Amino acid sequence: MSRFRELAEIVRRLRGPDGCPWDREQTPQSLRGCLLEEAYETLDALDRDDSSDLRDELGDLLLQIVMQAEMAAERGRFTIEDVIGGVIEKMVRRHPHVFGDVKAADTAEVLRNWSRIKSAERAGKGTGADTSILSGLPSELPALHAAHRIGEKAARVGFDWPSPGAAMAKVREEVAELEEALAAGDPARIAHELGDAIFALANVGRLADQNAETSLREALARFTRRFRGMERTLVAAGRDIHAVSQSELEELWEAEKVAERVPGRPS
Repeated sequence: MSRFRELAEIVRRLRGPDGCPWDREQTPQSLRGCLLEEAYETLDALDRDDSSDLRDELGDLLLQIVMQAEMAAERGRFTIEDVIGGVIEKMVRRHPHVFGDVKAADTAEVLRNWSRIKSAERAGKGTGADTSILSGLPSELPALHAAHRIGEKAARVGFDWPSPGAAMAKVREEVAELEEALAAGDPARIAHELGDAIFALANVGRLADQNAETSLREALARFTRRFRGMERTLVAAGRDIHAVSQSELEELWEAEKVAERVPGRPS
């Protein structure tokens, strides 16, 4: 904790009269982009399983948190100590099976208890508070990840499919409706049914313990890697990809997929 206090003091000095002009000029809103970027860089380090980068990115993310708290303290709203105290109280309150006498047999029961506690917390905020089970998700959350979280929240009260296979039946139903919309050529209906189909697929992933956001990112990385491989092959042959037929592109694509399975081949 002494190093954490040192970090907080560094931020106070940077924001102080004799501190850094750039840091003094910042506002909570001006640092919004930095906070988002650092969060994504942390996720990238996690995805790459790079411990060194993860350590650095967690530090950068922590700096953004301390900066936001310091700016709030300057306005008399709250301090970093209030932030820490609030999360400590929250974790103790939401884990009565650890810090109290509540029993939880498995993860599913833990999550149901968590949902009940959060509902009580929302109700305690008084008239006008959003007490929905689905509340608490930021509007700017990536849509696929939001689909996963919304499905999780609904599942905690039993509104869910019993298995990934059962959810796949919903996917087939939504895809059939999407095909009908495409055949009808109705743009509004196509958009509607496409959204339903994607949401249903996200729920299949959730029930199979897979996050659709992560799965799509991995699929995009595979596509990018293979497409770039095709480009390298054509450049080496002195050919312009714009002049290559679709059938040949498909052959090159299949060749890239086969080559990926060769041990030791650089990606």
